[in-house]
Amino acid sequence: MGKVVAVCISPKRGMRKKNIGKGKLLIDKGVEGDAHAGFAHRQVSLLAWESIEKMRQMGLNVGPGDFAENLTTQGIDLTKLPIGTRLKIGKEAVLRVTQIGKECHHRCAIYYQAGDCVMPKEGIFTEVLKQGNVKVDDLIELLPNYKLAVVTVSDKGSRGLREDKSGDVIKDRLRFLADVVDYQVLPDDKEQLKTALVDLVETKKVDLILTTGGTGFAPRDITPEATLDVVEKLVPGISEAMRMKTLEITPQAMLSRAVAGIRKQTLIINLPGSPKACHECLDVILPALEHGLEILKGKGGECAHLLEKN
Repeated sequence: MGKVVAVCISPKRGMRKKNIGKGKLLIDKGVEGDAHAGFAHRQVSLLAWESIEKMRQMGLNVGPGDFAENLTTQGIDLTKLPIGTRLKIGKEAVLRVTQIGKECHHRCAIYYQAGDCVMPKEGIFTEVLKQGNVKVDDLIELLPNYKLAVVTVSDKGSRGLREDKSGDVIKDRLRFLADVVDYQVLPDDKEQLKTALVDLVETKKVDLILTTGGTGFAPRDITPEATLDVVEKLVPGISEAMRMKTLEITPQAMLSRAVAGIRKQTLIINLPGSPKACHECLDVILPALEHGLEILKGKGGECAHLLEKN
């Protein structure tokens, strides 16, 4: 797999960066201590060692950080990664590619020495979706991109009488894993919800549907019933795990009727309507969710063609 060759930062923008060997990637920021941290969608820059080697062959004494990149990589053709590609760095951190190359407004010293520079053409920029530590020799893994639909089931929410904070929780927590391609706020109506779920699976081909709301004892709480009518296979372990773990937090967890299941190649999971309860349930399922989607979609190895042999 690809790997990290250097972790580089600089105290000021426009400077060559220094390899510090290890650092921390901060969500929506960049490399901790770097002058470019928090710079819009260009939070972390990457350049391949293979690109630097081209300049060395032209006679330049250059190395990691000299092109102002944060992470020097090896073994991945960065220029072939589509915008939106997710990269897992080390054990935890996840980046998303936001830009390939850049327009060079001011010629750098390297350009005047060699008549060329690789960073504007072969460097890439990313944003941090999930923070974590990064160090030299950490592996770089290309993650599959999944399509997520969020469906909030609430009579008041559908009429604009209640702000959908739970839907926002889901969208924020799943950023590292999936792109939200559909978001709906529906009333507590069984047939309307069933129609929406089937359309998301059959027409929009989403990989994951997370519902929030309608899983309790109220007369109009029908989300589990609608879900059971739609799915072809049950995944009881997901709902059982959520109830078991959240029962350690509140006895009210035993009142949840949430279910989870599969229709074709789409996983559907009911989450509670409370933002706090959504957080707690996502804490339970997220560690296993990525692996489950890989198995369901058969995507575990589809990115291997983008990796070069070291």
